[in-house]
Amino acid sequence: MTKWLKLRQKDRILDLCCGTGRHSLALANAGYRVTGIDLSPVLLREARTNDPDGRVTWIECDMRALPDDTMFAERFDAVVNLFTSFGYFEEDSEQLKVLRQIRKALKPGGRFVIDVMNAGYTADHLVPHSKRVERGAVISETRRIEKGFIVKKIIVQEPNGSPRRYSERVKLYAPEQLSTMLNEAGLVLDTIYGGYEGEFYDARQSCRMIMVGHR
Repeated sequence: MTKWLKLRQKDRILDLCCGTGRHSLALANAGYRVTGIDLSPVLLREARTNDPDGRVTWIECDMRALPDDTMFAERFDAVVNLFTSFGYFEEDSEQLKVLRQIRKALKPGGRFVIDVMNAGYTADHLVPHSKRVERGAVISETRRIEKGFIVKKIIVQEPNGSPRRYSERVKLYAPEQLSTMLNEAGLVLDTIYGGYEGEFYDARQSCRMIMVGHR
């Protein structure tokens, strides 16, 4: 990915929806100056725990509205949005806000990576139900496609506790749709990869749709 982004040592990277910071910390380890943004204080607390030396700047923020100061306006050489962290919102107008924030954060000519599920492959290979055990907890997941969204319901049952229930929903996009939205946001799509090793993108065979482009 760093090759796709044409990064140099000490370049500034914004990890948009950084979660617990696994990608942010890997990029920091590689010598880049990294800022990680997430809406969840719980995940950011774990990210800070995983970063005792404070190598990454962690900020709690909505991905649709980055802080409006000099730290974010045309500040970054690259923005990364990884592992299906795009498409959370009901309306495309809200997703477009995210893309416009990416443009705002990038220096002119700065590059981005947006990594999402490939809609065709996901529809063909959807697993309606699965169950696994992690640290003694039974995790049951059901999945369906509804109105263009993949909807996942999760039940976590620990040995001596009440079940915890969660839901996730992410919109599936065709490449033409995302390309149009990127253009509307002032971003240019250069390449689509089908996987993390730079595989050729195929609308039915590729499990990922990794969009790489620039401001």
